[in-house]
Amino acid sequence: MKTSRRKRTGLAAAAAATAALLALCGPLPAEAAPTAAVPAPQGTAGTDWLHTDGNKIVDENGKEVWLTGVNWFGFNATERVFHGLWSANLDTLTGQMAQRGINIVRVPISTQLLLEWKNGQAAVPSAVNTYANPELKDKTTLQVFDAFLDTAEKYGIKVLLDVHSAEADNSGHIHPVWWKGSITTEDFYSAWEWVTDRYKDNDTLVAMDIKNEPHGKQSESPRAKWDDSTDEDNFKYACETAGKRILAINPKVLILCEGIEVYPKDGSDWGSTAEADYHYDWWGGNLRGAAEHPVDLGAQQDQLVYSPHDYGPLVFQQPWFEGDWDRSTLERDVWGPNWLYLHQNNTAPLLIGEWGGFLDNGPNEKWLKALRDLIVDNRISQTFWCLNPNSGDTGGLLGYDWATWDEAKYALLKPALWQENGKFVSLDHEVPLGGAGSTTGISLSDLYGTG
Repeated sequence: MKTSRRKRTGLAAAAAATAALLALCGPLPAEAAPTAAVPAPQGTAGTDWLHTDGNKIVDENGKEVWLTGVNWFGFNATERVFHGLWSANLDTLTGQMAQRGINIVRVPISTQLLLEWKNGQAAVPSAVNTYANPELKDKTTLQVFDAFLDTAEKYGIKVLLDVHSAEADNSGHIHPVWWKGSITTEDFYSAWEWVTDRYKDNDTLVAMDIKNEPHGKQSESPRAKWDDSTDEDNFKYACETAGKRILAINPKVLILCEGIEVYPKDGSDWGSTAEADYHYDWWGGNLRGAAEHPVDLGAQQDQLVYSPHDYGPLVFQQPWFEGDWDRSTLERDVWGPNWLYLHQNNTAPLLIGEWGGFLDNGPNEKWLKALRDLIVDNRISQTFWCLNPNSGDTGGLLGYDWATWDEAKYALLKPALWQENGKFVSLDHEVPLGGAGSTTGISLSDLYGTG
């Protein structure tokens, strides 16, 4: 069974948008020498940390929360900063997300950029339009990230950091594992430790997605596997190792572990190169191995969340989209055996880290609605792919002007955003979603009456 993912980042569109702005507004700031290190934003008193209870994510008071958000990429790419800041204002766009019910943003980043930050090599990015973002003038990529955390806190949004690729590369997610070239597995762990330590007192950054979409087929090298070995290509071991090193610094942050691509069928093992000996799923979607070989985070096991990815037939025409299929067949043949069982068995919570796509009035939209309904019916946490319009095989919630929302796609997503009594719910105990004076959102204290 063949599986595939196309390149998601629309580089041509991004370049065209930047060129248009250069013509209208003059040159953007050139990349400058690194500036002196600045302290991390501290956020407010740390009362918003999360942990797990069975298949639920709960706050520090044990009250259930529902993480419902979106992906916004760019820090993982060559630009080393959010895409769209070449035209959109950071504060305006963050406020719009909050007002529309997005209570968490998954931010893809690269190990390479984290290491640059760690080594004091953060530079001023050329992809930020300071006419649109005067408050970001002369700020480095690290300072822009800090500004985003401050802005997210202002509007009641939490942040999930995702190591999307080893290198700062718009197609870096295509590489199957967490090491590449000069970036070693130890560099990967060290980068996670550094960023955890920097933000350990800031409860705006509440979750760490250890590695985006580990994958690779049985006959490919390198490829990610899942077992109880300490082999470098064992993603379970990498997730445990990174997770424990993160939790040794901040024991209150959530650790997200994705799946892989293939897993041996009963009676087979990783030594086989025969296609028929394996179960297949999307990159990062195959969590069958967690049944026999669950991730072990030791004393902080209640910080573990499993995070599969799932896509529709416009990304790739998988075998399960052939013939007569619907939500029930997807649950039976794909979602159930690959990851939904973890929720159904009360093993651990799920957060579907990526799902999304074009509305086609056809099979892709059918899949979107089926997965959306599964998410809503089971209150599974999720981050929709994506905010960016320049995702080549899915599109985004925004148009290419980075100002106009795709209202039809947003309407499809909206039922999967946490709402109570007609109000969107923040993951912050004090700040309503949308910020002070919000008319569309409430805080956790508003909902539960807890501090």
